[in-house]
Formats: sequence, C-alpha cells, structure tokens
Amino acid sequence: MDSCSLTCISASVLGSHDFHPTLFTLQRVFTVFTDSPSNNSAIGRPFHCFVIAGMLAFGCSTLAAVEPQSSASPEAVAAKPNVLVISIDDLNDWVGCLGGHPQVQTPNMDALAARGTVFTNAHCQSPLCNPSRTSVMTGLRPTTTGVYGLSPWFRTLPEFKDWVTLPQYFQQHGYRTITGGKTYHDAYPPRDQRETGVEFDVWGYHGSGGNPKPAKKIINMQGGHPLMDWGVFPEHDSQQDDYKVATWACEQLDALAQEESSQPFMLFCGFRRPHVPCFAPQKWFDLYPEESLLMPPILRGDRDDTPLFSWYLHWQLPEPRLSWLEQAGEDRSLVRAYLASTSFVDGMVGRVLAELKAQGLDQNTVVVLWSDHGYHLGEKEISGKNTLWDRSTRVPMIIAGPNLPAGARSSQPAELLDIYPTLVDLCDLPARTGLEGHTLRPQLERANAPRQWPAITSHNQGNHAIRTDRWRFIRYADGSEELYDMQEDPNEWDNLASHTEFREVKADLAKWLPQIDRPLAPGSAHRVLTWDGKTAVWEGEPIDPDALER
Repeated sequence: MDSCSLTCISASVLGSHDFHPTLFTLQRVFTVFTDSPSNNSAIGRPFHCFVIAGMLAFGCSTLAAVEPQSSASPEAVAAKPNVLVISIDDLNDWVGCLGGHPQVQTPNMDALAARGTVFTNAHCQSPLCNPSRTSVMTGLRPTTTGVYGLSPWFRTLPEFKDWVTLPQYFQQHGYRTITGGKTYHDAYPPRDQRETGVEFDVWGYHGSGGNPKPAKKIINMQGGHPLMDWGVFPEHDSQQDDYKVATWACEQLDALAQEESSQPFMLFCGFRRPHVPCFAPQKWFDLYPEESLLMPPILRGDRDDTPLFSWYLHWQLPEPRLSWLEQAGEDRSLVRAYLASTSFVDGMVGRVLAELKAQGLDQNTVVVLWSDHGYHLGEKEISGKNTLWDRSTRVPMIIAGPNLPAGARSSQPAELLDIYPTLVDLCDLPARTGLEGHTLRPQLERANAPRQWPAITSHNQGNHAIRTDRWRFIRYADGSEELYDMQEDPNEWDNLASHTEFREVKADLAKWLPQIDRPLAPGSAHRVLTWDGKTAVWEGEPIDPDALER
C-alpha cells in the first residue's frame, strides 16, 4: 500500500522502511505490516453520534450541562475544517523553535511552527501522562477530576461517566473521529471499550508501547525497571511503534482524501518517543556526536533553597537521580539518547505532515501539536518528570491552520487545557460550556494579544505552580513555597519566596491557586502523594524525611 508521502526537512529514504536525517528528498514509502494499520481504516466505518447530557457538581462548583447534538445542516458541517491532533510523549522544550537545547534538530516541528503559531510559554496541567492527557481530552483540571496518578481511568468516576470529551464533542457536531497511537494514557480506555464508537468512531493502530526491546538491557540501572533504558536500538526506523503509527496515520489521510464524503474529520496521532526507553537507530544518534554534545546547565547545590516537600513529589521513582547518572557515567548518554529520540519522533511527525500536504488536505486542516509534559535530564538533580518547575511543565504547543497567521510566536501563558475550547472556536462549533480552559484564538490572530490567565500546573492535591509571563510561583501542600523571576532567572536557581520584598507578588499570584482542589479520586495509584497536615504519604507509605536520597 502506498502508505505515506515522506517529507522531512533533512530527510531521505533508505531502503523501503527508513529515511536518513541528513539528506533532502521526497519519496513514496511502501510498507506492509502483519498487524496492518489498514485494517483500521476510516473508510467504511459507521459514523456514530451520541447525545450525552449531564450536570456535575462537587462542593460549591457546578460543571455545566453538555450541549445537545448539533442541528447544523450537512452543508454547514461540510464547510468545517478538518482537525489533525499530534501528541508526543514526554517531550520537553528541547525543540528548535523553543530553544530549549541549542543542538536539537527538529526540522519538521519547526516547519509547522513556521506556518502557524508556536506558544513559547505553554504548560501542561500535570507533569504526568494520565492526568495531563485527561485534562486535554476533558477540558478539566486535575484538581477538578481528582485524577493525579497513572490510575484511574476517568470514566470509572460516576460524575465523569458521561462527560463529553473533545473528540465526542466533535462527533456530536458532525465530525468523523479517528485515533491511533497513544492518545490517552496507554492503558485507557480498556481494550474492550475501544471498538464501541463512544470515545472515537475509529480506533486505529495502537502499538505495543515501544517494542521491540533488546535481548539485554543497554543500561544496567538500579532497580532494573524495564523502561529505564536508552541507547542505539533497533536497526531500522520501521521496527519502532512510532513508525507504524505514522504509517497508519498516513494511510488514514490517503483514504480520507480519496473519499467522496464531505464529512470533516478529526484525526488523533499519538507518538511515544522520547518517552523511555529512549531507543532510536544509529543515524539519529549520529546527529549528536558525543564529543561535541552540550549538557544542560546544572547548578551544584541548586536545591539547597527549595523546600523539602519538593522532594516528596518524586519520592521513589524509577527515573535515576543525577547523582547516579554521574557516578555511572551515563549522564551524557541519556542526554544524547533523549535528543536522538526527539529527532526520530520529529521525523515521524514530518511523515504525517508530508502526507497531509501530498493529499491536498493541508489547506483545510487545523493542526495542533503538543506534548503531555516535559522532562528533566539532570536539572534540579533529577531525571524524569513529576515536578512543578519549568523543565517538567513547559511543553511544545503549535497550532497552524486555514486563515491563521504564519511564523508567529506567542509568549503569553497558555495551557494544554486551552486546546479543547480553541479547536471548538476555530472550527466554529457552538461554544462548549463547563470547560476550564480558554480559547487561544485571540493569540492565534495576534500573537501577543494580552491574556489575563496564567498557566497552572498541579501535581497531587495541594501542590500547584502558577506561571505568568514573568513569574513562577509554587505552593506545596504543607504551605512551603518557591518564587522565581523567569526573566532574570530562567533556570530557576534563585528561590525568592523568602524575600520580603516579593510578598505582594506572591499574594497576587496566590489568587490564581485552584479554588477547587479535589482529593485523590477513588482508584488513584502510581506516583500519588497525600498530606494530612502532619505526614506526607507516598503511595500509601508514610515518608521518612531522613530517608531522602539525593
């Protein structure tokens, strides 16, 4: 099958399955997989439309009733733009257009930014996959849903059983909705619920979480967690799930373009890299020679002025501390593998965007690219996520589409939560009430149009970060605080929270702390932290501060 028109600024086809990141060409790629993505084609699948209404409430906060199915005429629906949503897993601001790392090569994401708007101050709602993705899809904060950990699936909560998500809202208004790869957290929804047509009309190729894996781990790390690995593997791009997801997405675009239907589509394409294990073929590592690799800036003793509670947010995790990485001599190898994995996934993004253009769909498709959260690579003495600092919360968010300015950069605070209302607005659907984000259309039309809301990130109940254009304010559940002047101190090395001259600044920022701060939802598990006013409890076990391992 003619699966994908492959364009990658700095890309060329090698053999039948690979492309090289240092040459410039455009070719067609022919690929057939045993678990054929074409078995999940959008063609021939029925379009489902559901009318879901409900009123949700917690405490004194009421979530608005869901709007009824659209009564728009077929002609009006046909005039709507298509939507392509590309999500990336664990990608921080190490993207060319964001300037997070001076050597990173992401030509395809940069090209998308050049034809749209990149939000340079965009942040996730939670520095963890499940709650972050739940917020994007529901339009609600973790503090509203109570989903903070890798469990639960939000549909198991009675008050959200019938909550209309982003794709469902577009279903209701005439769109065909299709998804492949990682959209929600990998385990959700349960597999037996994926073919019902409720969450999406079509569930396509999902993948297997990053297989294959080497016969023996490349990195012999403490704890032996199977995901904590990185290095050159496998030999070919085509062996990676993300390649197969991109192929599946290209097939969908090809099929949709050949259809005579005038029904608009919403296509989700979810990639897993650079999430660990950070594997990529050798050619992606070749982009980052070890001898010239630049390491992220790290200040020794950086956390001497941060509260003890900041350690509780990532108390016992498989991701290694900086101390272990340095002692094992693996700090540079991890940075290199992360960069290589990032360039690899950028190549997959390029394949999908090239097919969109090759099929003539790019002129009538809104494209949104985002990552669920950032990732530390030694900064603040850790690797991984689960913090309320910029490295963990700042994410790429790029929006391009018909009649929108090109090459724009908005430094206004933005949230992943804003994707839902923004797409509703751009596609001229009836306004969706009950959402906690705000449309970014004003910033898409004029990049630095003022925005009154900061970006807010939460990680477990009572722990929040408020990010404006200048400040980052953090308050933990025990009341301890951090304050950073991001204009003067972009690395967050100087905590100003104890300085009396910033008392009013903190007071103003504290007004934005979530008024709804729901405790952990029933079934919460994995990376969950609670505080009863005296004791911090990590995954059910009281924390002993004396046991802190830096």
